[in-house]
Amino acid sequence: MALMRDGEVVQGTDGATEEAFASRVFSDLGYILGRAGMELRQIELFAVVTGPGSFTGLRVGLTAVKGWAEVLGRPIAGVSALEAIGAQAVRESIREGALLAPVFDARGGQLFGGLYRWKGVEGRLEAVGAEVVLSVEEYFDWVAAQAGGETPLFVTTTPEEEVSSELAPLVGRLGLAQFARGEVLDAVSLEANYVRRSDAEVKWRGA
Repeated sequence: MALMRDGEVVQGTDGATEEAFASRVFSDLGYILGRAGMELRQIELFAVVTGPGSFTGLRVGLTAVKGWAEVLGRPIAGVSALEAIGAQAVRESIREGALLAPVFDARGGQLFGGLYRWKGVEGRLEAVGAEVVLSVEEYFDWVAAQAGGETPLFVTTTPEEEVSSELAPLVGRLGLAQFARGEVLDAVSLEANYVRRSDAEVKWRGA
């Protein structure tokens, strides 16, 4: 979690901890607000990861942001975790129109993945197709089909730590960019992008 002003981190918490985000979201918020000497009502925009990721973590995070935004009447920017991972790889050496393939472990022998094209002139990543959860082999086949002969840059937080697993600052900057483009949501319209069904739903449907 990070508290930001004009795209720069004012206060933040380390994402690398054994305690699940779902159980510490409120204590983290109290910690960073206290360190910054600020109150919740002073926050003007909430940027939050909408997925993919842990069902519990996403639900708790989104529910908390929905509540804060509704009470304070603030806008929300919903950011993809995969876009945030991809955004970390954007450097001056990345050419206009380059393809980036962010990916991370979805457990159970599967990967969460996506494909984005760098729009350098506009300063943003544009999704190429929907984000997916597939086996390793299926994911690389999917990327090859989507890329149409182009060679994408694969970006991951695991296992080689090519980019940082701490996404809060990137989520904040991407959310600020969305706000500048007028691409914001309210508490009612904010939804999670789980990409796959929960284990409980799979068992219930028998599929």
